[in-house]
Amino acid sequence: MAIKISGAPCCWGVDDPKNPYLPPWERVLSEASQAGYKGIELGPYGYIPLDIEQVQAELAKNNLTIIAGTIFNDLLSASNIENVLKQVDDICSLITKLPATPKEAGQKFPTPYLTVMDWGHDERDYYAGHPDKAVRLSDEDWKQMMEHIRLISERAKSYGVRAVIHPHAGGYIEYEDEINKLLEDIPYETAGLCLDTGHLYYAKMDPVEWLRECADRLDYIHFKDIDIDVYNEVMGERICFFDACAKGVMCPIGQGVIDYDSIHKLLKEINYHGYITLEQERDPRNSDTSLRDVKQSVDYLKSIGF
Repeated sequence: MAIKISGAPCCWGVDDPKNPYLPPWERVLSEASQAGYKGIELGPYGYIPLDIEQVQAELAKNNLTIIAGTIFNDLLSASNIENVLKQVDDICSLITKLPATPKEAGQKFPTPYLTVMDWGHDERDYYAGHPDKAVRLSDEDWKQMMEHIRLISERAKSYGVRAVIHPHAGGYIEYEDEINKLLEDIPYETAGLCLDTGHLYYAKMDPVEWLRECADRLDYIHFKDIDIDVYNEVMGERICFFDACAKGVMCPIGQGVIDYDSIHKLLKEINYHGYITLEQERDPRNSDTSLRDVKQSVDYLKSIGF
């Protein structure tokens, strides 16, 4: 089982590039390196600059490569698709010109990937984690979003970048019925799947079961953990997803409810090879403890065999 552990800027509270409290991106790369990472995601569009020389200099300084770029945007609205495709162009132009990360033996597609997540709908954000209450798209709207995902995936493919669809809490692809429908409508030759253990659990799904179920479509995995006491608290509130994260619903891996011993065993069974990115969304105003928490997550996973 050839698995490499990488990181993501969301561990430093970087999810909204317009948030005035974000730490400098240079600090995130420095601390990612200090935590022992060799790779990191680019983070949301607009956070790390698109200047190739500037980014490459910082990556080289910290002995890092980019594992994935990120589309985290409204994938539904027809009025937004040109904006999203421009982001795909900008991201793929950058990440394909940076030094490549070595491909692991048995890895299905080389990095860097393009993780594709739907986001930006209050009517879903406030019902994240509530499959029984969250409104679903009409058939017509779903069909439109699938067409947009195909366009994004094809655009990324034109750069040699593999698109991986990431079901995300608070977006229109979150729950069991929506993931199943996605897998029916988007063939594997078009895009792979990036499953996130924390988002699966948040959406009332068993991460072990779903990693097993989707093994043949799985190109990339995100790991995170959930503080069960905070989770039970926020499930009783009307609260958007990132406000729940600011309350500490995500915790260092190994300190929460998700069974990583079982996940480790399963990944051996399904013969998963490649990259796993660790995440812990938080309020960026609490990023002074990010390095400590990331190191705890990395140390825990190493202690159980990763």
